[in-house]
Amino acid sequence: MVKKFTMAVTGLIMIGFLLMHMYGNLKMFIGAEAFDHYAHWLKGATEDGGILYPIMPAGTFIWVFRFVLVLAVILHMYCALDLTRRSRQAAGRGYQHKTRLAQTYAARTMRWGGVIVLLGLIVHLLQFTIIPSSFYEGGAESPYKMVLHAFGQVWFVLIYAVWMALVCLHIRHGFWSAFATLGLNLSPRSRGILNGLAVFVAVVLYVGFMIMPVSVLFGWIG
Repeated sequence: MVKKFTMAVTGLIMIGFLLMHMYGNLKMFIGAEAFDHYAHWLKGATEDGGILYPIMPAGTFIWVFRFVLVLAVILHMYCALDLTRRSRQAAGRGYQHKTRLAQTYAARTMRWGGVIVLLGLIVHLLQFTIIPSSFYEGGAESPYKMVLHAFGQVWFVLIYAVWMALVCLHIRHGFWSAFATLGLNLSPRSRGILNGLAVFVAVVLYVGFMIMPVSVLFGWIG
């Protein structure tokens, strides 16, 4: 039960991060100055000291945030792997028929989907956060130009679209499971509401994350 609770909390932390990240991405529509300022502000590289300055020294928040996010991902995956191992042990070996209890495609692909999401996240962080200059010259200096360069390529947008679809499938089931674990699926009505919210959040995230890359690709931004 502790591991399921940990998965629920860490999953919601990551969904919260995605919503904030989506908000930041949409600043591309405002222009280069606004987007670059936002990106540098998060890292404490602006004249005002960045986010949470002077509560935290300039540039500190982003590292605390990264630590919490990485810890959430590690705990989430550890609990998922442990629960999967226990589930397989409980199922036993040599049986001839396996009943699928999870009815949705998102639920049935939850485990391998999580691995694909993680691999895509690692590449995404390397490209846009950790070593951006390796993917685009001057990327760290102008995040706006780096994003234009990346999403100006059809193949990259297509891969990103598939990856985001997997992310949102994962979220669609994960959102419902998290609140169910926290005890909010006590009646058919509440389960229906949770299911509707899960679909809504997944759709909002997909549209919110894809509208910017598509706009860059078609020249509506930049």
